[in-house]
Amino acid sequence: MLKEPESMDECVYFTNRIVGEKGSIKCWVLRNKCPKCGKGLMEKPRDPKTGNFKIRSEEYVCPECGYTVNKDEYAETLIASIKYVCPKCNYSGEIEVPFKRKSVSRLNEETGKRESVKALPFECAKCKNKMLVTQKMK
Repeated sequence: MLKEPESMDECVYFTNRIVGEKGSIKCWVLRNKCPKCGKGLMEKPRDPKTGNFKIRSEEYVCPECGYTVNKDEYAETLIASIKYVCPKCNYSGEIEVPFKRKSVSRLNEETGKRESVKALPFECAKCKNKMLVTQKMK
């Protein structure tokens, strides 16, 4: 049984999507505890004037002890938790995968052409149907 987040403050990433006509995917990545003190959850540094997170920062900071880690190093340790309903076999399952997006080729339903997108791939535990949690494009 996966631990679902109680608030968005616990998450690095969260999405809830409909796949096909009867499928769905809910994916979240919980923030890790500080590797040094083990008390605080790692977060982006805050702007001292406004108190808001610096979203373009290249590092994560522990609010308890001030320990700093590079964004890329921190990203290597993240685990994505996924609850899904397979659109092919209607199987409802849960899975945990490393939070590493890969470039995959998929068919764009609107244009009918193949395109390369960054996605978190995983398979249905029952029918082995490949499913993707795609990165939102701007």
